[in-house]
Formats: sequence, structure tokens, C-alpha cells
Amino acid sequence: MITRRSFLTKSGLAVAAVGIAPKSFSDSLFQNKQIPVVISTWRHGLAANEAAWKILSDGGYSLDAVEMGVKVPEADPKVMTVGYGGIPDADGNVTLDASVMDEKGNAGSVGFLQNIKHPVSVARKVMENSPHVMLTGKGANKFAKENGFKQENLLTPEMKKLWKKWKKEDQEFSSKINIEDQILENHDTIGMLALDKNGRLSGACSTSGMAYKMHGRIGDSPIIGAGLFVDGDVGGATATGSGELVMKTLGSFLVVELMRQGKSPKEACEEAVLRISKKIPDYEHHQVGFIALNTDGEYGAYCIQPDFTFAVKSSKVTKLENAESWFKRL
Repeated sequence: MITRRSFLTKSGLAVAAVGIAPKSFSDSLFQNKQIPVVISTWRHGLAANEAAWKILSDGGYSLDAVEMGVKVPEADPKVMTVGYGGIPDADGNVTLDASVMDEKGNAGSVGFLQNIKHPVSVARKVMENSPHVMLTGKGANKFAKENGFKQENLLTPEMKKLWKKWKKEDQEFSSKINIEDQILENHDTIGMLALDKNGRLSGACSTSGMAYKMHGRIGDSPIIGAGLFVDGDVGGATATGSGELVMKTLGSFLVVELMRQGKSPKEACEEAVLRISKKIPDYEHHQVGFIALNTDGEYGAYCIQPDFTFAVKSSKVTKLENAESWFKRL
């Protein structure tokens, strides 16, 4: 059962509260500015972090680290919301969105990309080898082919079977959170932020989007400022969940700006969720989670619904944490 916490915000808005969560381990981990460090969304972030850590622990660049890290779930057919093996759209097509951003504010992204296993790498090529920030659809695919990316079918037999079952029995799209049907979770984007030993902060985000979305839908993941934002002087943030809610509030940009104003990463993520709760009707039926990392190596997270997890890796810890949530599971 999900029930809302109640508490009183500064604006006088009363909402439900059922207790105070314990202080996060992350609040004290980096008091001495321990770097490098990498954080990422969901359980598949553990394996992604390991790949990123191989680069970070050898003194490598954070941008290389986040690209290599995100490529792990992109290539894993067991991760049904990212890359190869992703859940298709309503027409049976696997369409992918991704973005990258470095400490200097350079950014690249792709949307509605098909038949390319690693959209995060295409996004980096857009950033480095084109005059643009975003390419989509056929243009993104053409660019990928011209830059040596292999074309391949990303629809696995398992996902094709599920799609055919949906077409036969349901044919109803829902962007709402799936509390009970974990096999078809709609929101398990891989977002990653890394700070290397030289203090360079980079981020990446990749997803196959919502299950059975309308053909042509692009979510928040490739939108700079929504699914991902990095400011090398302040920190970075990335989002997972119902992308429409994140786009309407420019959630990741908001988190970074709140950190610029002095909020901790966790406080900034919480405020971004509160903004959604105040501005967007029906938000309680959706999941959105934010993670953030500042240039001191401090990190935090917050989400709408319970059970959003994020992975952390440093020289002293390898950990999967549960983020605090607006709603609590009783």
C-alpha cells in the first residue's frame, strides 16, 4: 500500500507525513572531498559503475567513464528499459534516447534512434563531431552510420513476444508507475554522474523509453536540462521516471541551480520533486527520481515513489542505496 507523508512546506502547503527517514550514509561519506566517485540510477547501475570505475581509478576522464559505464546496461538484454532488449513502442520498434554532458558545458544527444545498440556513444559523437547538440530519427541514424556504428536489430525474442501479447490483449498505453508489475516497469533509465580525480564532472543518460509508447515519442533523457544537466563549477544531476513530468519542470537543471544556491545534492533533488508535486496534476501515479553529485564529491537522491535505488562507487564503498521518497510504503 502507498500512502502520502504529511508535512508542512515553507509555502504553507500541507502534505502527508509518516515519520522521518534516517540520515543517509551519503551525507557523511565525502566530508573530506574523496574523489573520484561515480553514481548511477537503479540496480543496473552497480555493473555500470564497475565499468566506469576502471577508468576513474586509473586516473581517467569522467566523460570516458560515464560513456563506458552506460554502455553496460545498453548492451544487456536483461535490462528491459535501456538499449538492446528494450521494451518496444506501440508499433513494435525499439527506439532509443541518450545524452552526454561534460564539465565545460558541452553536450550531445540523440532521440528516436533505431537499430544502434549504444546511443550514448552516438550522443558523444554528436557533441564532438557535429555543430549541433541533438539529432533525432533518420538524421541521427544516418549520422551514426557515417561514424561507423553498426546497424542491428534491438528487438529480442522475449520483448517481441511481450509486445505481441500486449497488441492482442491490451493495446492500452499507460505512463503510470507499475507498482505490482515489475516486469514492465516504465522508468528504469540509466543515468550516471562521475567526478574524476582532477575534479572534472561529466554525466550521461540513456533509455529505451516507456513501454508501448506512441511511435515517435521522445522522453526527457536526451533533453539537456531535463534528463541531464552538468555544470562543472557546481555539480550535475540526472533523472529517471516519467519523462513528461521531468520535461515540464526541467528537473535536472533545477537540481543544479538549487545546488548553486547552496542546497546539498539531496536537498536539491527533494526540492525538484516538491516542484513536480505542486505543479503537475496526477503526479502521484508516476515515478520520478533524481540523483545529484556536486564538485566536492557529495551526492544525494530523492524520488516520488518508494523503491528508487541508486548505485555509488568510490575507493571506499560499493553500495546500492534506497532514495528517500515523497510517498512511503507501509
